[in-house]
Amino acid sequence: MTLPSELYSAAQVRQLEARLIAAGVSGQALMERAGAAAYACMRTRWPGLRSIGVVCGVGNNGGDGFVVARLAQQDGLAIKVLVVGDPMRGQAEAQQALARLRTSGASIREFHPSALDDCGLIVDALLGIGVRAPLSKQAGDAIDAMNAARLPVLSLDLPSGLHPDSGTALPAVRANATITFIALKQGLFLEDGKDHAGEVVLEQLGCDATLAAGLRPSLCRLGDEDLRRALAPRPRKSHKGMFGKVVVVGGGTGMPGAVRLTAEAALRVGAGLVTVASRSEHLQVIVGNRPELMFRSVETAGDVAGAVAGADVVVLGPGLGRDHWARVVLTATLAAVAPESRLVVDADALNLMAEEVGRQYGDDWILTPHPAEAARLLKVATADIQRDRVAALGDLCGQRGGTIVLKGATTLVGQTGRTTLLCDRGNAGMSAPGMGDVLAGAIAGFVAQGRDPYLAAAAAVLAHATAGDQCAKVGMRGMVAMEVAQELRAVLASLP
Repeated sequence: MTLPSELYSAAQVRQLEARLIAAGVSGQALMERAGAAAYACMRTRWPGLRSIGVVCGVGNNGGDGFVVARLAQQDGLAIKVLVVGDPMRGQAEAQQALARLRTSGASIREFHPSALDDCGLIVDALLGIGVRAPLSKQAGDAIDAMNAARLPVLSLDLPSGLHPDSGTALPAVRANATITFIALKQGLFLEDGKDHAGEVVLEQLGCDATLAAGLRPSLCRLGDEDLRRALAPRPRKSHKGMFGKVVVVGGGTGMPGAVRLTAEAALRVGAGLVTVASRSEHLQVIVGNRPELMFRSVETAGDVAGAVAGADVVVLGPGLGRDHWARVVLTATLAAVAPESRLVVDADALNLMAEEVGRQYGDDWILTPHPAEAARLLKVATADIQRDRVAALGDLCGQRGGTIVLKGATTLVGQTGRTTLLCDRGNAGMSAPGMGDVLAGAIAGFVAQGRDPYLAAAAAVLAHATAGDQCAKVGMRGMVAMEVAQELRAVLASLP
């Protein structure tokens, strides 16, 4: 099943649920639908199951679990229903589901880790979207026990303990699959979400596009259509001047590799002309095995103006450093960039500019911070960024302006007034030097080809992650950034 691109916050999912109920679907009917869908998912994925342990909390997530248990018992499976907390404190729908389960003759007992020993699968129905930190000791112990059991796990709605909005594990169950209800929760795709959710299945329970009308999703996942939207077809009568001039400024002493990677990526996504502006000693390293690149020596502020003159896009920061030369080059670049030019700010340019409190950037600027750089820009700790990346992105957009690409395991792209975009592709093999430099070059190359900076940045993020996934097919360990840069061309090969 292809998942929709739209992701919603917990508050928005509650709104959708309220709309369903207002449309005439009772809360009890929703619970029955959810439980039936979960049971069908379980039987499809694990057809040979003979026994399950259903771990239920006292809320409506537990009620969904009671429905699954009842259906499993009716189907002849051996079941154990293990409850964490007092089920009589649950909401009315959950208590009704429990009552129906009791009448079936099922054994319902208090949760104990040893009860999972002879189960074939765990159905995790402990906590839903209302989870908050810190977890109770009972809930935390149950989550630890489910993870320690080393059994396959099907989580209902969310892996228990996963924050529905931030994707933070508080801690959380590690599921093999998660069937989520009504709409996709953004936490399933952020931070710890992908590691804990396993395969995600959506059951909308009757919530169609009509009911969702007027409710803008909190996030949208990037897809192949975003690549097609960002690059126009090339006419037969093309020449290199039609596809933009990119200038990459950076490469302090001993760091020519960063600008070389950035320039390679800009070429590989189709930029027309790419120039590296760097220290003179880097000339041979830059163009020695890539003669398609041009080079401008930059030693003084005066050199910068000539280097960036006529550029459509300037990338500032790869390998820049933070010494006196770097500061001179940064100041001169910002002064020399033409108003109609677009600027991609990366790496040490971000760190130096973070020292300028409250500086607003141009609407056509694109900033590409990783979490530590974002923390410096916002004057907070890196942990604060990671605790709620969506909120941090909003703060960056509001305080700094332009388009923000907040890098990470799930990179986010934002601009004030537009829907935040999320890239859920990419892999751990991309945790390697130079990957950010490649991304900066890809962004510049997309922008140079004449598209909206926000759409261009989003498409470049997707192309970069997809290229990384292609490289990972021969193994993640040992992947290097140049391989990803060179794979970009293949990623775009299907586009006209």
